[in-house]
Amino acid sequence: MARTQGTQGTRPRRVRLWRWRRNPLRRRSDLVEAWLLLATLVLALLVGAFAGMTAAGVVNGSIEERREDTRPVPAVLVEDAAHALPASVTEDGDGGVWAKVRWTAPDGAVHTGRAEVESGTRAGTEVTVWNDPAGRLATAPPEGAEARFQVVMAGVTVAVATGGLVVLGGWLLRNRLRWRRLAEWEAEWRRVEPAWRKRMTG
Repeated sequence: MARTQGTQGTRPRRVRLWRWRRNPLRRRSDLVEAWLLLATLVLALLVGAFAGMTAAGVVNGSIEERREDTRPVPAVLVEDAAHALPASVTEDGDGGVWAKVRWTAPDGAVHTGRAEVESGTRAGTEVTVWNDPAGRLATAPPEGAEARFQVVMAGVTVAVATGGLVVLGGWLLRNRLRWRRLAEWEAEWRRVEPAWRKRMTG
């Protein structure tokens, strides 16, 4: 940020947006850098928003597809769930456990497998499990707030990551421009230094 010298004893005054203002100290590279910063910000917002919306749409479509491909079916618990292995834990400390269940597939075949049920459920209790089109156990598709949370988190995560990559690319390009400018200054100084030194020592 450019500074201008105030009266004696006062601090230098900062000039905001000095790269966009005409002044004798502004170089062409300063204007290029200003446009680069603006383009990086706009591109990060646009690309990030587009990528986030796309990711959210993909996740939402995947959830809808799972809802279409799975269906709830009644099953019977064939063992007590009191001592089964834990499957999940909720905020209040309770959660489901993996227990053996028996269900009938659409083709009439009887199957057994392990599904998540409430802890403490006794054998013989009827529970609901989810089947895929082949009649195999499947995970229940998320519903309500859980589904919305997954969609939103996917969109936000991808948006932030994509926007961050754009910002990183702009930062790398800006640093490259700065190194190039320093190299030009050094080359110019090598041309000017002999005459300047001769004038100072003459």
